Amino acid sequence: MSHELLGLGDLDRIIHEPARLLIVTILSTVEKADFLFLQRETKLTKGNLSAHLGKLEEAGYIKIEKTFKGKLPLTICNLTANGRKAFEQYRQRLIQFIDTTSK
Repeated sequence: MSHELLGLGDLDRIIHEPARLLIVTILSTVEKADFLFLQRETKLTKGNLSAHLGKLEEAGYIKIEKTFKGKLPLTICNLTANGRKAFEQYRQRLIQFIDTTSK
């Protein structure tokens, strides 16, 4: 196996999962986002989105704040500094891989 392909094994597996990559990508473009916005944008079910958010929170990549808007529950998510750093490293590694293998 080539050195370039072995580099793919170093990708952050928490972020690399497609649904979590989508969530992190969305959160990287905004200061914060509520659960319904993320659900609408990702097209994930409530349960699936909750599970992926839980994994990202457990990894320290996002912060989840549960509050209320009036009497309605509101879940707000944002990337942590560690999450932004991990996403940037993920992007850079992917760019390097693409650049190396497309020559």
